Amino acid sequence: MVANLSETFTESLGASTQDCFGEKFSLGVLDLVPRLNSASAEQALQQAVLLAQQAEAWGYTRYWTSEHHDMPELASASPEVLLSHIGAKTDTILLGSGAVLLPHYSPLKVAESFRLLASLYPGRIELGLGRAPGGGPHATMALSGNYLQHVSNLPAKLASLTELLEDRFTYEDVPVTARPVPEIPLSLWMLGTNVKSAVYAAKFGMGYVFGQFMSDSDGTQAVRRYREEFVPSAGLKEPEVMVALSAMCAATENDALRWSREIENQRQESREEHTNERDTNVGIVKANPQSFFVHKEDNEVKRHIAGTPEQVWQYIRQAGQRLNTNQILLVTAGPDYERRLESYRLLKSRMS
Repeated sequence: MVANLSETFTESLGASTQDCFGEKFSLGVLDLVPRLNSASAEQALQQAVLLAQQAEAWGYTRYWTSEHHDMPELASASPEVLLSHIGAKTDTILLGSGAVLLPHYSPLKVAESFRLLASLYPGRIELGLGRAPGGGPHATMALSGNYLQHVSNLPAKLASLTELLEDRFTYEDVPVTARPVPEIPLSLWMLGTNVKSAVYAAKFGMGYVFGQFMSDSDGTQAVRRYREEFVPSAGLKEPEVMVALSAMCAATENDALRWSREIENQRQESREEHTNERDTNVGIVKANPQSFFVHKEDNEVKRHIAGTPEQVWQYIRQAGQRLNTNQILLVTAGPDYERRLESYRLLKSRMS
């Protein structure tokens, strides 16, 4: 049974939430802004604000939100707009994008938007970048045209963006500054699931977020390459790693498994309602219950973990030890907004 997971580490952990280096884990929220139970976009966005506020009150370090296009079940196509609103409704929690899909956009526009946020909310803004299309083929073409061509230009865009954020960018040998220039610089991250994204993060001196919830890989190869090839930048002198996990936490194992199945059933119904099927990559796999948790006798990587606070904590701890990090982003969809909040609350209570 999964419940035995907790027995494995009881002696070494006690009541501590410390990792193998004696440092406490930093927990963050990655919110895809789902429209649960056919909620309206307005309701989903109100719940995003509530989640950020509660996460701040419970002691979560950061709130990040994603970018998706023409996906009926999600309500966030513009992270910078949502973060601007949430910043006004919170006080201290770090705010970030998970992620801005840079192939679609001008580096100058991205730098200006996030420097504006960093000027509005000093010391709180984190710019996470991705290279996925973020939507179906027609939405992708409507957004920016030939996506494959844009992806091939990503290294040049990353170079321009880092130059803009370090105030050393020129166009035709004329300096161009991304304004406003905040007193406290924002931090820069690359999100991904493979070695290519890790190498980009290393080359340009960014932090790296491994998206475990979107990958069947354990992330060790990507993170190792990132650390081996890391080049210090003006914003980051040493490599910094986060891992993004999908988790559903409940008071009992059975409830967590049942809620996870409910989420998958809702997603399946949503896919069937729309002729253009899109995969949101929320990390929950289809109905086989063995896919929802880790057995005591194996260390198999899962896209989604469901269980009690102790069971989910053990999985987080394993992931942190495997990738040598104490920084975690949690994706929790929830069959409804109340149980989504309860999952985040229960887990943070266990780790406090």
